[in-house]
Amino acid sequence: MPMSSLPAAILSHMTAVNNVPPPPLHSIPNLKKSKHINYGQLNALCHIRGQHSRSISNTLSPHDTFMKQYPKVFLHQKTRLPKLFKQEEQRELSEGKEESQHQQPDDSHNVAVYVERAHGGHNLYRPKRATENFEEFLAILKKLPIHRTPYEHKTVWKYLKTIPNLTSQLNDKHLKTLSKTVFSETWLKGSTVIANDGFYVILKGLARPQTNVYKNLIEGSDSPVSFIPQSFHSFILSEKFKNSTLAKMYLHSHDSMLSKWSTFGTLEVIPQTESGTQMFSVVTEDDCEILKIPAKGYAKIKEEKIKIENMQKLKLIHMCPYYEEWPTLSIYELIALLKWKKFPPGHVIVESGNIISFVGYINSGCCNIYRSIIGFVKLQSNKVKRSHKLVYMGQLKEKESFGEISVLLQVPFTCTIITEKEVEMAIIEDKDLFVA
Repeated sequence: MPMSSLPAAILSHMTAVNNVPPPPLHSIPNLKKSKHINYGQLNALCHIRGQHSRSISNTLSPHDTFMKQYPKVFLHQKTRLPKLFKQEEQRELSEGKEESQHQQPDDSHNVAVYVERAHGGHNLYRPKRATENFEEFLAILKKLPIHRTPYEHKTVWKYLKTIPNLTSQLNDKHLKTLSKTVFSETWLKGSTVIANDGFYVILKGLARPQTNVYKNLIEGSDSPVSFIPQSFHSFILSEKFKNSTLAKMYLHSHDSMLSKWSTFGTLEVIPQTESGTQMFSVVTEDDCEILKIPAKGYAKIKEEKIKIENMQKLKLIHMCPYYEEWPTLSIYELIALLKWKKFPPGHVIVESGNIISFVGYINSGCCNIYRSIIGFVKLQSNKVKRSHKLVYMGQLKEKESFGEISVLLQVPFTCTIITEKEVEMAIIEDKDLFVA
């Protein structure tokens, strides 16, 4: 019996499928072990006996064991704390302090120690560091100023600010400028150092003054004589004092040695006729390192200072109302006569009826103008009394001038001028104006 077409097709398909070979076997991919699982503990956990038993009595003990062992399957990373560098530094400092306690002198009565500690300063007893810094300072001074780095210039400036003879007469700005011109000189024992051309500071060694008269470092000192602290073993005398009897008596008894940080010399340029007298000279008792500040270097600073002041005075006069159209050459004649002066608040500059002694150009501050009038005051007894009163009339402000007519024509002032707050002005005294 012949088969239908559909069963025949199915039969042939099944025969074909049976003849197809099975697919090839694929390998199972390798599993990466986790870093957070302890596989040894996991294997031990899986082989605990009795955990598959169904009896209640035998289940409690394996269960407790399983729960105790289960946390050990997971690995916990240890947290690493960062290094404490400050603590190590403090340990090193504390160890250094313990070692140096036997070498430190008794500072229980030394106020400087407590002041420096209160301000967070370093320990004063660091001889090694101080010595290293000073040796670095000497090495910097051996270089020509043009070859020094900004850090080295700053180091020199820092040391100059520790010298009282300089800081008492020069401001920080001038010291900073001078620090870029100073250098050191080496003098052998027995040498004579003539200091007529600059200001000297002894850095190493000892020296003995050969001439005992010292001039003011710079001009402008009001006092005829100014003595420097004894720790620096030097003093400065003016020209008025050097020929006096008191000076001769004192100078004959002065026989002190000049040691480290002692100073001598002058910052004023001495004419050649006077420099031959060896006004400032010392004799070295040891091989000495001496810092020198050239007087010519300070002379340049003075010139720059004078130029800046003259420009400031020129600008001040030009801005005053009555001088706006003045030629510059005429104003320069006035600049040579101008002097700076400050007046406190409430100061009476001139009273009504008096002739003022100077012409003033206000640079900062202001002055009030008052007119003196005679008034009548009624008393309780129906009587009238005369009294003088000051009536406010106006104000003199910055960049204004006054006093020209009173000084030139010798005419009394018709009002009273009183400063409201601190006033800085440039003045020309009548004596200088009439001489000019």
